Amino acid sequence: MTTRPRTAARADSRRLVVPPTALVVTAIVSAQVGAAVARTLFDRTGPSGIVMLRLVFGAVALGLFWRPTIRERPQRELALLGAFAATLAAMNLSFYGAIDRIPLGIAVTLEFVGPLTVAIVASRRRLDLVWVGLAAAGIVLLARGGSGAVHPLGVVLALVAGACWGLYIVLSARVGGVYPGVTGVAAATAGAAVLVAPIGIATAGRTLLSAHVLVIAAGVGVLSSAIPWSLELEALRRMPTQLFGVLMSLEPAVAALAGLVVLGQRLGVVSWIAIALVVLASSGASWAGRGPAPPAA
Repeated sequence: MTTRPRTAARADSRRLVVPPTALVVTAIVSAQVGAAVARTLFDRTGPSGIVMLRLVFGAVALGLFWRPTIRERPQRELALLGAFAATLAAMNLSFYGAIDRIPLGIAVTLEFVGPLTVAIVASRRRLDLVWVGLAAAGIVLLARGGSGAVHPLGVVLALVAGACWGLYIVLSARVGGVYPGVTGVAAATAGAAVLVAPIGIATAGRTLLSAHVLVIAAGVGVLSSAIPWSLELEALRRMPTQLFGVLMSLEPAVAALAGLVVLGQRLGVVSWIAIALVVLASSGASWAGRGPAPPAA
């Protein structure tokens, strides 16, 4: 009678438990590799084409699991969902437009101005002035070109993406309080796909029906959304939010490495110093604040 429980206990003790830090790092690598792979399709679909496909695949995947319903919702809640969808669409369009013009690592670093601002505002400590100074120094270095020329519009689009990310963080908290589970994100992703569709279709046209493009776009959706989202949620259940924020702050550096390996984008010493400054500022603000920014959809 006692053999089975003991055997089950031994089996449980032998199971491989992946540390939550490894989950976060894997999620970051997956997301940035996905962005780099998406960049390889720009010559065929343009940034808006791959954004549309990514949102469509993301909406389908989320809808299969969560099946959001918006019927009989008050007008105020529908307006909130619409604002969330518009923010999601603008964030993706501006970010992909940025990496079409500037290296991935620089774009992600500049984009971090959004969640960094939210973390600092949530903290309100004098020490935050240090993080602001470090981040500002890094952003100025990158905006001025780092070790080489940087497309001005790419810098502007990356900063716009950061502003949208900050707004996304604020809206996601409100949407999460109104819509159960992840149904709000699922519905907003579908709405964002509808908003981006006219631009994506006008830009890419029949290329969107290419089997090669669809397969890679589906892979981008898995790498950039499904895998990171799942791993980050699991990690947040098993680690302090401050530590999660510090680990997520590694994203600009990982993006620079993904750009180097996948796209052959080499950055100079000054650019790496600038990225290090923003990473330090973001990790410091996350640790000192009330928690990190939630992962982007």
